[in-house]
Amino acid sequence: MNDPFDSEEASYLVLANHLGQHSLWPEAIEVPSGWRVVFSGGGRQECLAYVAANWTDIAPKTPVAVPVPRQADAS
Repeated sequence: MNDPFDSEEASYLVLANHLGQHSLWPEAIEVPSGWRVVFSGGGRQECLAYVAANWTDIAPKTPVAVPVPRQADAS
């Protein structure tokens, strides 16, 4: 059985998550929760070129921390 993630003949999507991380994804497989399509309908090499051009900082963005309110001193 061929791995759909390694096929040169398949159509692919490029997905991105909320941290800006990108993933090459076979078009025939449902997009997982938490990911969105940022490039569609390309061959493997075309999608890899998109990732190389658009995901230049591979370190994930740090989620913004919500400040915790400080409690007033009860003294």
